[in-house]
Amino acid sequence: MNQITIHSHNTNLTNKFTNTQTYTKYKEMKAHIALIIFIICFLASANPGSSQVNGSSSSQGDGSSSQGDSCSSKLNLSVPLLFDTSKLNCLPVWNAQGFILRYSQTSSNIWSFILSVPNQNSYISIGFSPNGGMVGSSAIVGWISSNGASGGMKQYYLSGYGPNQVVPNRGNLPIINNSTLITSQSSRLYMAFQLQTNHPLSRLIYAIGPNGVFPTVPSFALMQHQDKVSITINYATGSSALGNPNLNLKRSHGVLNILGWGIFIIMGAIVARYFKDWDQFWFNFHVSVQSLGFVLGLIGVISGLILNNQLHIDFNLHKVLGIIILVLACLQIMAFVARPKKGSKVRKHWNLYHHNIGRIVIILSIANIFYGIHLGNEGSGWMVGYGIVLAILISIAVIFEIGLWNKS
Repeated sequence: MNQITIHSHNTNLTNKFTNTQTYTKYKEMKAHIALIIFIICFLASANPGSSQVNGSSSSQGDGSSSQGDSCSSKLNLSVPLLFDTSKLNCLPVWNAQGFILRYSQTSSNIWSFILSVPNQNSYISIGFSPNGGMVGSSAIVGWISSNGASGGMKQYYLSGYGPNQVVPNRGNLPIINNSTLITSQSSRLYMAFQLQTNHPLSRLIYAIGPNGVFPTVPSFALMQHQDKVSITINYATGSSALGNPNLNLKRSHGVLNILGWGIFIIMGAIVARYFKDWDQFWFNFHVSVQSLGFVLGLIGVISGLILNNQLHIDFNLHKVLGIIILVLACLQIMAFVARPKKGSKVRKHWNLYHHNIGRIVIILSIANIFYGIHLGNEGSGWMVGYGIVLAILISIAVIFEIGLWNKS
């Protein structure tokens, strides 16, 4: 009997020792992952705008271009045009792709343009935008295949980002009849046209299409460009500024919302759920990070509303989701202020409300962030970058959730 008692006592000691070791390792793992969370938090806040996600890396030059044309050389086309080309202003508008724009005011209400571009066996495009963006712009698109088998020139109206929203033979550009011409010479394309207007729009967008893919009959559908750029031109001085004037505001809107709603809020939720045994740490971290996320997200929503007013573009679903997220976050803050004590009978109902509203905010925020990146049409850099951070946070949450199940 004594042997059995001793054996049982040793077994209990062994199990206790094993459980202690497991719990110690579990706490060490939590400490390491907590360190990872802090590192992500630090890197995200210290350098939020370091990534270039603009789809094109373009530079303004001093007037030279590749493949036999520059603003210092005389324009000498082998085909006649309906307007005088001897007094055209010349401006390099996209050095990375060798785009050169020549223009002049032929009369009080007539403007002449010639766009010179290296022939890369793709379509070329110049768009006139009311706000610097693609949507709402009218563009003139021209193409000549490298073997000369096909060629054409059409106006398109850019009503949206989808292929079926780029509509041929429509647009707001008052093109003068019989003034359009596209020709290939010395490995370059020259696209000429005239507009009947007192002053053309000063925000221009340029694009180059995929290699070897051209609009064809009967639809003349336009495939998505492989590169693009936006500039603002001063016709009087002949100067230009690269980029969309609203680009910084748009990127600030994206970065603030990604950091606020898409990273810090999630971090605060992870710590609140899985670090309850770190008594004061979890609460202070949760409140601090959630507050920071709310402030950044609030500024992000405000900047988005300002951007919406400046662009005059209605991204209704994106805007509505952003407002819903903000309202739910405000309700969370109000609930925190009215938080009952732990011994209160309504505390469990408050916990249910607080936890579920928090989950809804996180789900809506992630969905709206990816949707906003899609609407921004800034390329895959933002998608990939945020996707990696989100995958890390989800992996951490899954590891902790498994630890909770094992512990219970």
